[in-house]
Amino acid sequence: MTKKVDKVVLAYSGGLDTSVILRWLQDEYGCEVVTFTA
Repeated sequence: MTKKVDKVVLAYSGGLDTSVILRWLQDEYGCEVVTFTA
């Protein structure tokens, strides 16, 4: 059984890898991505 992902919380560093995964999560799962930058 597969669950639908509605929202993802991502610790965002601002680097290329997190920028790419942020967009990929939105495109692949159609979910809202909430980021935390410290």
